[in-house]
Amino acid sequence: MSAETPAGPAAHVTWSKGGHAEVVSLVDDAIVLRSTTPAPPGARLEASLASDSGAAVKLKSYGTHREADGSFTLKGRLIDATRALRDRLAGLASGAG
Repeated sequence: MSAETPAGPAAHVTWSKGGHAEVVSLVDDAIVLRSTTPAPPGARLEASLASDSGAAVKLKSYGTHREADGSFTLKGRLIDATRALRDRLAGLASGAG
């Protein structure tokens, strides 16, 4: 109902193929993102943290769902994520709300 973010999701991660996403939640290695671009189930995605382009984020997509505002809710599983990276992503998710 509210149009607080007309530009779409916040840029927590930047996709290597273009676009960006906001971390919504992270539980163990299961991640949910609000993305400017979709991904089919099974796709392997690469990104970097927007605050640190050297921090690589890799995940395998479970699929996406288009939202009313034109963004996409993307569910996936982190691949080869260190504990430090998971902690940083979890911090972004808790700060997003």
